[in-house]
Amino acid sequence: MTIAVTAATGHVGSRAVQVLIQAGVRPTVLIRDPAKLPAAVRDLVDVAPGDLRDAAYVTEATRGVDALLWIVPESFTAEDPVTEMAGIAANGAAAITANGIGRTVLISSVGAERRHGAGMIDGLARAEELLTGAGPVCTLRCGYYFTNLLGSLEEMRAGTLTTTRPADAPMPWVDPRDVGEVAAARLLTGQWSSSFVQAVHGPADLSWHEVAGIVGAALGREVAVQVITDDELRGALGGAGLTPGVIEGIVGMTAGLRDDFTPEQPRSFVSTTPTTLAAWAAEHLRRP
Repeated sequence: MTIAVTAATGHVGSRAVQVLIQAGVRPTVLIRDPAKLPAAVRDLVDVAPGDLRDAAYVTEATRGVDALLWIVPESFTAEDPVTEMAGIAANGAAAITANGIGRTVLISSVGAERRHGAGMIDGLARAEELLTGAGPVCTLRCGYYFTNLLGSLEEMRAGTLTTTRPADAPMPWVDPRDVGEVAAARLLTGQWSSSFVQAVHGPADLSWHEVAGIVGAALGREVAVQVITDDELRGALGGAGLTPGVIEGIVGMTAGLRDDFTPEQPRSFVSTTPTTLAAWAAEHLRRP
């Protein structure tokens, strides 16, 4: 079995690669900078260096592949990140068609079912449409990654956690390592003849107040939720030097799922994964 993985050094891709190696597979990793691969991994994978924005490269790198884990990288430098994500997905779809790849697992997000109006998640919606049109695809629609909190670590250590969502509104939160394990399990199963969607919702739906309590316990201090407006977020992101397109993509991810949105896939035994936010926070947020 030959399996290819994109974004193999990210939180999801790196865990999927590890599980595949442990299962006896030597995956092909499509990666822009091979130096980012851990030394322990380099001799256990086949490296295909290149840029996913290059259609010819993607098709050549996946030639002879039986299954594919497709992770569309988010772009925080592009003028129009949704268009760039869609272009990368189009290259993946073309490769699936050209090479007759029989199974593809696509990492997507809760909210992609809206198709429009969810900021950068719209790029994943385009990926769902393009890849599903190319062959049998298992789309994993994932909850909010625990690792997104790492960008707020210094703020949380100072006692606040900022969001534009209502502080009491629950939503699914998930460890991306668990997403990688679900993806690897799907890749290692037999053929499937049609496309389907599977949610990956983590162990529980959590409000931002609940998240603040959990991370506060890990940090050993009280953390208060600070709800800001979309325009206040725009101002903060602009001050960080992000492009207008990226700013709107980030703002839209929350704004588009904020009011009266319910994920298309309800929480179930299949969509629930084991790692709790408390366990993740104890590992990643506590000072040594």
